[in-house]
Amino acid sequence: MSEDINIQELSTEELLELMQEDLYDGLDDEIVAEVQEALKRGMTPYDVLTKGLVAGMDVVGEDFRDGILFVPEVLMAAKAMKAGMAILRPLLAETGAPKLGTAVIGTVKGDIHDIGQNLVSMMWEGAGFEVFNIGINNSVEDYMAAIEKHNPDILGMSALLTTTMPYMKTVIDSLVEAGIRDRLIVMVGGAPLSDAFAEEIGADAYCRDAAVAVETAKKLIQIRQAA
Repeated sequence: MSEDINIQELSTEELLELMQEDLYDGLDDEIVAEVQEALKRGMTPYDVLTKGLVAGMDVVGEDFRDGILFVPEVLMAAKAMKAGMAILRPLLAETGAPKLGTAVIGTVKGDIHDIGQNLVSMMWEGAGFEVFNIGINNSVEDYMAAIEKHNPDILGMSALLTTTMPYMKTVIDSLVEAGIRDRLIVMVGGAPLSDAFAEEIGADAYCRDAAVAVETAKKLIQIRQAA
């Protein structure tokens, strides 16, 4: 997209628009150059994040939800987002920039599928959440350790096998026993799951894909903060 464009000659508004377009197209080298250029111009890391990267990922999420983009394209956009975040993350930490919330996410014990939860993880980060992805095959103890370490607002659990789905209830029951269930928003996802299953195991929400997971996380965080 930006091969023949001299980004130094663009207005800041045009630079941000180009950043959103290049993110959509998954162009990580261009994103790195544009993020650096925006910072050189004195933009705050938070403004670069929200007006450039997050704004771009919002469009990616909408088009994924509407069937215009598919998983490979979204993964490319998320990879480009990650390249930009590698520059911004330490600067955001230094400036104490606001974040939407904190999330821990991982696939449950016995399940080694991670494409879906990786996508959710990257898109949550793209939406402004701080995300700790603890990977695959997580036991109750793994989830508990991550919750204790990171004190998240959201716990995300993923399963792609019908045989591993019931383990989600094991984790939620353990949260109840530990007296910490009420301080967490528990979101679950994976191909064999449903709204009815989420309700049955005591989760707060089931999300059929990463775009829905972003919308739902934002909504539930707003409800919690308003309460």
